[in-house]
This record gives sequence, C-alpha cells and structure tokens, in this order.
Amino acid sequence: MSEYERSRTMPAPPEHVFDQASVVGQLDSWLPQGLHVEAADLPAVTVHEDRTGEDEAGLFRAERDQMRLEWGTRDSGSYAGWLQVAGIGSGASEVTVHLSFFDEQHDPGADAVTDELDRSLERLDELVRLRVDDGGAG
Repeated sequence: MSEYERSRTMPAPPEHVFDQASVVGQLDSWLPQGLHVEAADLPAVTVHEDRTGEDEAGLFRAERDQMRLEWGTRDSGSYAGWLQVAGIGSGASEVTVHLSFFDEQHDPGADAVTDELDRSLERLDELVRLRVDDGGAG
C-alpha cells in the first residue's frame, strides 16, 4: 500500500473552499487532468481516465459538517482518498488531500502522485480565488 498527502493554504473561509471543492459537476476543474467524474446516483459516480480510456465505478461523499470529501473505487478497491478543509483564522483555510493506493499496479509513483496533488490543489486554489474575486458568486 502507498499513501500520499499534500496541503495548501487558501485565502478563503473553509465553508467557501469546501463549497467549491464539493460540486460534483465542477470536480474536473481541479482534479488531476485526464480524470472526469460523472455523478450517477450519489454517492455512486463513474470516473473516466483519459490515459487508459477506461471508466471505473467509484464513490464520492461530501460531508459538509466535517468539511471533508471522501472518494474511492467502488468495485476494485484499488484506491481511496480524502480532502479535508480546516479554518486557520483570518479568513484563510488549509486544504489537505490524501490518496491511498491499495493495489500497487494503480500507483503511478511518488513523483507523479505528489506533482498531480500539488497541481490539483493549485487549480482548486485558482477556482476559490476566482469565486472570492467574483464576490462569492458561483
């Protein structure tokens, strides 16, 4: 099993960050590029990976009272992850994302995973900043 975790500070209250991160139809805008999530009947989702051209059954849960997202594969059990948003004062938040690969064949390796997690957090930060700069619309 391999586990990876990255964090980033964002200039918005935790509720705002969580609201941007948890919209299923908006996940493509911050998830690793090449991954697309389509909601079936939540928590059931389908994840399409451009690299392989394959669809995989997954689960996605958003727990607003905990400021936490959780996801993973539904049938294969090859990976799972979570995103946690925490307020750090002065209207800012710390966002932590964690991935666990239970099947080593699905693990792209530490460098690739940490790079993608950093890029995903950067894209989420950009999304949050756009919404903050736009007066919270969205």
